[in-house]
Amino acid sequence: MSIIATMAKHARLSVGGAAWASMACTRSQLRLDLTLGCGQTFRWRETGDGHWTGVMGGRVWTLTQTDDRLWYHVYNNKDAHKEVDNRKRKADGPAQQLNKSEKIRKVNIKEEENDVPVTVKKEGEEEMLVDYFQLSVNLEELYREWGLADPHFKHISNIFTGIRMLRQNPTECLFSFICTSNNHISRIQGMVDNLCRSLGKPLCELDGTTYYDFPSLSAIADDKVEALLRDLGFGYRARFLQQSAKQILEQHGPDWLQGLRRTPYLQARNSLRSLPGVGLKVADCACLMSLDKADAVPVDTHIWQIAKRDYKCAAGSTQKTLTDKVHRDIGDFFRQLWGPYAGWAQSVLFCADLKKFQKLKEMPSVKLEDDKKASLPLKKAKLKMKNEKLDQIEKPTSVCHKKAKLAPQD
Repeated sequence: MSIIATMAKHARLSVGGAAWASMACTRSQLRLDLTLGCGQTFRWRETGDGHWTGVMGGRVWTLTQTDDRLWYHVYNNKDAHKEVDNRKRKADGPAQQLNKSEKIRKVNIKEEENDVPVTVKKEGEEEMLVDYFQLSVNLEELYREWGLADPHFKHISNIFTGIRMLRQNPTECLFSFICTSNNHISRIQGMVDNLCRSLGKPLCELDGTTYYDFPSLSAIADDKVEALLRDLGFGYRARFLQQSAKQILEQHGPDWLQGLRRTPYLQARNSLRSLPGVGLKVADCACLMSLDKADAVPVDTHIWQIAKRDYKCAAGSTQKTLTDKVHRDIGDFFRQLWGPYAGWAQSVLFCADLKKFQKLKEMPSVKLEDDKKASLPLKKAKLKMKNEKLDQIEKPTSVCHKKAKLAPQD
């Protein structure tokens, strides 16, 4: 076994339990796969079975969950240069000899655990998770209320449980969603990765992947950024990103976005719409997912189709394109139906409509078929017992015997 790890690895709960901390959280309150994979954030990846790694609060985290607990591992930012340091050691020659007690301690550690940076739980980490996932909001109670008001939601929610709205950094959220115009989730993820890799600060390297912090407004506002992003395939979005950052800094200041959390919803949405590349949908996404506007309902073609198909909503029925009026009308329709957390309920239906999660809808029917198959031998046994009892009552003729056997099947 190598004494010195050649590369830091993504943490796994089954390997290095001592490196993890946890907090009470049931799957009905939070499902990581649905919440992190439904398109409200583009910084998290599934790096192991049920393990999600991403950047939050300037740190790299790996999250996983059991039935009643949320587990988290936070990496030290100094691991960003671990691979470089290891290469330097090899170039400089053999590592200095460890003293005897240090050698014994190293050998007693499993090789897999040695490759995972062991961190001590730091004060404030649990509070960061509570804030990021808004765990102070009782999701089970919201699901119950929405189900009482909306039979269709109740049906969907039986499958798609634990979908929460994140409380993201406003700069990261807004500029990520500027990239979503005429785009799909996988390509948006690539754009956000390139934006961070080009302009953000490196945080740590795991299994050969370097994680970066989201760039600052000043970094995005630089005059050279538009050309850089165009070369990376951002197209017209490159100008929107650079000019929006520049406009915020020049007209409002670096804390303006954060301050919109204290501004009423419609006022905050209108303020965001003054920025290049920010329409109603992008503004509503930023309001809902970073600015504490739980009643903001982002409307795209998915939600428009859901409104028409599942709710017979007449808004925009004669329109071929999604206009601002249709957006507002559909938002008002769902706010009236679901109440002050309408944006949260909308995210459940949006998630349920994504192609990547359609298999979840098939699972109950598969289970039903399995249950039917499992119960078939029992039904046959009961039928046989009934027939045997009939035989004991009287000795039928051949014709009556056939009728007796047919009777239980009717």
